[in-house]
Amino acid sequence: MTDFRRIAVVGRTGSPHVVDSLRIVLATLRAADVDVVMEAATASMLSQSDGVSRGVIGEGVDLVVVVGGDGSILGVARDVAHTGVPVLGVNRGTLGFLADIAPEQIDDKVRGVLAGDYTVEDRFLLEASVRRNNGDVDAGVALNDIVVHAGSMSRMMDFRLFVDDEFVYDQRSDGLIVSTPTGSTAYALSAGGPIMHPQLDAVVIVPMFPHTLTSRPLVVCGDVEIGVRIGGASTPKVSCDSQVDLDLEPGDEVRIVKHPHALRLAYPVGHNFYESCRSKLDWASRLGGR
Repeated sequence: MTDFRRIAVVGRTGSPHVVDSLRIVLATLRAADVDVVMEAATASMLSQSDGVSRGVIGEGVDLVVVVGGDGSILGVARDVAHTGVPVLGVNRGTLGFLADIAPEQIDDKVRGVLAGDYTVEDRFLLEASVRRNNGDVDAGVALNDIVVHAGSMSRMMDFRLFVDDEFVYDQRSDGLIVSTPTGSTAYALSAGGPIMHPQLDAVVIVPMFPHTLTSRPLVVCGDVEIGVRIGGASTPKVSCDSQVDLDLEPGDEVRIVKHPHALRLAYPVGHNFYESCRSKLDWASRLGGR
C-alpha cells in the first residue's frame, strides 16, 4: 500500500507541454486510487474549477507533485516547507536538478514512488530580513540563493560583510550571492562559486564582479548569521531565488540565516547527485567529442 493517500499537484502555467505531463500524472495517481488535490491555477489549466489556493497546497496532504522546472519547485518550497510534506518533481524545464523525473518516465517513476520506492532529502532554506532603523521592515525565504545587488544594470554598490557579527570585508561590486548547497549549481555557479554536495551544512558567499582581483567565494558554516550592510547604491535590492524582490535603502542591513524549516525533496530510488552533475553539466563529455 502506498504511503501517500492524498496528493497535491502543482503545474507550471503557460506551457502546453506541462498540460500533457499533468494529464499523465493525474491518470497515474487516479489509477492508484489516490485522492488528488490540485492547486487552483493548475486546475484552471485543465479547465477545472475545484483547485485550492497555492498558499495552503501543502495542508492535509501526504505528498506534493510539481510538474515544471526547478523554478517551479523553488516557488513551491516557500509555500510547503513549514508543513514537512515531501515534494516530488517532474521536469518540464531545462536542467532539472530538483525536478528529476523526465516526461517519458512519469508513469513508471510515479508508480514506483507510490509503491514506496523513493528517498527523501532534507534541503535547508535561507531567510533574509531587512533591518532599518533598528527594526525589521521586510523578509523573504529562498531555497537556492539570496542575492544582494545594486538593482540596476551597469551599476556597482558598496557594502560591508559580517559573519556572526565579525567583520569580513568592505567591497565594491555588483552585489553578493549567498547560496545554499542546493543553489550552488545555479546562479552561484555561473558567478564562479563551487559545486557543493546538497547534504553539506554550509553556505557559500560569492561576490558578483568585485572591483578587486583578490575577492573569492567564501564557504561558511550553515548555522552562521550573515550580515550585509548597504553603503552607496541608488536602488539596491534583495532577490530571493530570483522570484521575490525586497527593496533596500542605503544604511539598511540584510541579515541572512538558516530558515527554521527544511524542504523535504522526494526522489525515485536510483537518484544520484553525481550522475545529475555528469548529465546536466556535461561532466561526461570528453575532449575532442569522443
